[in-house]
Amino acid sequence: MSENNIASAGNLALEKVLNGLASSANGIPATTGNVYYVIPTADSNYKEFFDKYQKTYQDGTLAVHSTIASAYADVTSNRNDIILLSANAAHAQTSMLTIAKNRVHFVGLSFRGGSLGMGARTRITLGVTSAATDLAVITNTGVGNTFTGIKFDSGNTKDESLYSVIEAGEYAIYRSCEIYKSTDLDETTAAELVQNGDSPQFIDCYIGSTANEVATAIIRPCVSFKAGIVSGKVSRDAIFKDCTFARLAGGTANAFVDCTGVNDIERFAKFKGCDFIAAELGFVPAEAVTSSGGKQGRGIIMLDNCTAWNCSLMREASVGIWVTGPVPTNISTGLAVE
Repeated sequence: MSENNIASAGNLALEKVLNGLASSANGIPATTGNVYYVIPTADSNYKEFFDKYQKTYQDGTLAVHSTIASAYADVTSNRNDIILLSANAAHAQTSMLTIAKNRVHFVGLSFRGGSLGMGARTRITLGVTSAATDLAVITNTGVGNTFTGIKFDSGNTKDESLYSVIEAGEYAIYRSCEIYKSTDLDETTAAELVQNGDSPQFIDCYIGSTANEVATAIIRPCVSFKAGIVSGKVSRDAIFKDCTFARLAGGTANAFVDCTGVNDIERFAKFKGCDFIAAELGFVPAEAVTSSGGKQGRGIIMLDNCTAWNCSLMREASVGIWVTGPVPTNISTGLAVE
């Protein structure tokens, strides 16, 4: 009997990916749902891959798709379907993708497991569009969705398109992802990521850029906590672990994380082991983490063993931001003490 999972359709490379996904589950199959492949027609491997691996599942859906929107239309909510995204040609979208189904898993096939998200070769891009509803590359409102090894890249200049990712679901996980927005560098309300979600985790992600200079005298954070971007949604119990936030500051007012109102966070938002890096070519931000809207009234921001590089202060004072960790001193940092 073949050792291949039937969902792999004989694709040995894919089988290795599925086995890797399953390894943390003590050999239990990676999914009880269907596995869908997305490879753009612009990819030189498209025809060969389509001819080899296209098939129809029992529910009438197709295994191979040329767009993420098409594959997403075929997944069934709560079945733990997997959408595997090729890592050569970019997955160019013409409009924002709203992910409202539950327990869907998006996996980039660039074999970068365990790496930082910077430079993820599976890229979901959004160029200039004309619809006011295209707020970001994706908006996630579903429950239990995961994203692994993907770069979300917005170059949209539409007035309303101020973000790259809007997280407004429940229990989402982003692993080794890059979140990037090359435009609206002069818009204080813009950000790479808007956090409206309930209990999301961002692990080993790279958010922002040290190449694109943000305008002078505005905040323009990498992450914005801004309640109500998705109606009725607010950040609750968000965790950022071992993430890197990058910025080429155009002025000292630039920050990496900001809250725009006094009720943007409920319960807590925790940053553990994260780095806030301001490029040497730019200005030195006065504070890495701020709450420009005032002191949080329903929750706190927790900075646990984080490091602000080339910043004057770690956080704005008296606005509900707590800090813990070592206090380095010049020259003696790193010396062992008996």
